[in-house]
This record gives sequence, structure tokens and C-alpha cells, in this order.
Amino acid sequence: MSSATPPTGTGALAKREARLAWALLAPTVISVSLVVILPLLAIIWISFKPFTLSDLRPPAPVVRESLRGSGDDLRIEYRLRNSSQKIAVEGVTLSDVLPDGVAVREIVEPCVLEGRDLFCDFGTLDGGQRERIRIPVTVDGDLQAFEDFVEESEPRLTGSGPNVLTNLEFSLENFARVFDGSEFWGVLWVTLFYTVFGTIGALVMGLFAALLLNKSFRGQGFIRGLYLFPYVAPVIAVAFTWVTLFDPFSGSANALLVQMGLSSEPINFFGERPLALIMVTVFEIWRYFPLSFLFILARMQSIDSSMYEAADMDGASPFQKFWLLSIPQLLGILSVLFLLRFIWTFNKFDDIFLLTGGNAGTRTLTVNVYEQAFAISNIGAGAAVAIVILVCLIAFSFVFFRFISREEGL
Repeated sequence: MSSATPPTGTGALAKREARLAWALLAPTVISVSLVVILPLLAIIWISFKPFTLSDLRPPAPVVRESLRGSGDDLRIEYRLRNSSQKIAVEGVTLSDVLPDGVAVREIVEPCVLEGRDLFCDFGTLDGGQRERIRIPVTVDGDLQAFEDFVEESEPRLTGSGPNVLTNLEFSLENFARVFDGSEFWGVLWVTLFYTVFGTIGALVMGLFAALLLNKSFRGQGFIRGLYLFPYVAPVIAVAFTWVTLFDPFSGSANALLVQMGLSSEPINFFGERPLALIMVTVFEIWRYFPLSFLFILARMQSIDSSMYEAADMDGASPFQKFWLLSIPQLLGILSVLFLLRFIWTFNKFDDIFLLTGGNAGTRTLTVNVYEQAFAISNIGAGAAVAIVILVCLIAFSFVFFRFISREEGL
């Protein structure tokens, strides 16, 4: 008897089902594009631009109008400047309408006056260029009212310049700055140390926690909930607690070490190399082992107990049962957890920033992104570092799915 096969074909019904399927998938595709793909494309675009925070606004002329002097020296001043320090603005003009009761004694270039309409043509303003126009006037009427009018009115300006963010000129300047010198490779080494040992440590600690709680005993539920505390507690709270606990002046850990004679003087756990890097890695392990613990424990409880009963009858030791029976059954979940924890730890920013701020040899690539983009206002270089992080994670994922996942049948 032949097995049933799904209908195939390119008839009208099949085409209608295909259109319906795409219509149902369209919201998901659009949402993913808006949330993931478009920001990623924007970061890639910015990484090839010598882009700083000052370039967020396109180059444009900026003017301030004020009334200066008194009596015969009364004058209207227009202070004009280019908002960009590097890029020129072309076609700069200024237009203003003078109120009734004001007489212009002298008009200066490049301005002309037609009735009450003032027009000034400045042409091109170079980057950082400033201009000041003084127009002597006499006022027939309330001087205070005229001053208020001048301060509140805004002249009309025209002029524009090329926006470095939207033009089609690209540069490798940001990547050259990222890879210049030995700083980048030191940051990359710190990131790999933090990621590899933080990931492996969280898996190992989660594995042993799962082994401890894989047996039924009184108070098991309470201990499980206690194990979850590091993961569910707010990161800013636990980070502040760790910094306070290991403070070299008032921390309980240092006081205990000194009183026990284990240290002759307080230790600056988060301020000395390489101890600071070790401490933030230990914090990573402590904070995120509960996630591994939950997944590993769930997998352990799904293993058929008959294998362990047979091993007991054969006289297998606890270590042999763990190594020969448990580990092969757990390799699948361990490999998935390793992949997820590696990616998440590689992208981790808040923990290190709250503990050390990236000082004392703990600056990772994600902290470098923040420093480049916001500390020194170089958004282009920050985006370039973010692209480097993306490439590193893509390379890791390729190696994982190409070699490791095949071994585990994933």
C-alpha cells in the first residue's frame, strides 16, 4: 500500500493558497525588516561614513538678530554662521521685513533694501565661517517695542550643504581607525577572555547546580528559587552590591580578608589588572548560570532512568554514570546553551559598564562601541566596531553550525 503524499501542482487553487500564505506572512516579514534588517543596514551604512554627533544635523546657516547701541549708534545686527565646522553651505540668503517707524541710515553689502524688505546674499559659507552685518537705523516711536520686535522675530534663511550621512561618498576611515595600533587587539583579547571563560563557567556551574538538584529532597523548591535569584534580580542592584561588597575601603570582603590574615592590605578587586577582568568574568558566571541550570535540569529529568538502573546493576560508579550516560544525553542542550551564551556574553555591555566602566583592562568591544560613539562623539567609528562584532559572531556561528552542531545532531 502506497503512503499518502501531499498534493502538488501549479493550478489555480495552489496559486491562491500561495498568495494567501504570503499575505499571512507579510506582517511578520515587514516587522522583522523594520526591527532587525533596517537598523542593521543603517549601522553598516554609518560605519562607512566619517560621521560624528555634530553631523546629525545637516549643514545649514544659523542667524541671530539683535538690537545694539543707542542714539546715533543704534543698529540692527545679524550674526550669521555655518552650523558645520567642515562642510560648506551654498546659496545662503537672509530675508527680513523691517517694521514701520524704522529708517535705515546706511545699507551695507551684501544686503539690499527694497521698501521694508531686507535681502542679503552671502553666497557660500565655508565650514565654521561667521559673518556679522550691522545696519544703522533710527527709530520713530517706542524704542522698547521695536527692541522686543527685533528679539522675537526670526529672519528667513536659505542655504544647504551636503549631508555626510546621506551622500554617496564612502570611506574606510572608521575601520582604519579601529584597527590602527595595538589597542583593538587588546580589546579583542579581553572580549574573548570574558566571553569564553564566562560562557564555559556559566555552563559548568549550571551543570553542577542541576546535578545537585536532580534528586528529590525537602526544601528542593526553595533552593531552586534561590538559585534563580542572580538571574532575575535587577542588574543594577546586583552590580552595585558587588561593587560595595568588594570595595577596597569599606567592603565586607576586604575587611574579612584582612581580619583573617589572608591579606596584609585591602585589595582593589575592580581597579587592578588583571584582577578586575577576572572579577567581571566571575560576576558573569554567577549572574547567568541559572539559565543553564534550568535547561540542563529539565533535560536531566527527561532522561530514561532505566539506563541508570542498568548501570547500577553493572556496578558503574557515580562518575562513570555521569560521564558515560549523562554527558552524552546532555551534549545537545549544552551545545545550544554554549551558542546562545557565547553570543549574549560577546554582546554584553551593561554588566561591565556598571562594575568597572571598562577601566582596569576590562574594556570589551561593546564598551568600545559606547566610548567611540558617545564618549568621543565618533558615531562612525562606533558603528565600525559594531560591524566588527557582527562579523566575529557570524564567523563563530559558521564554525559552530559547520562543525560542532553536526557532531551533536543539531
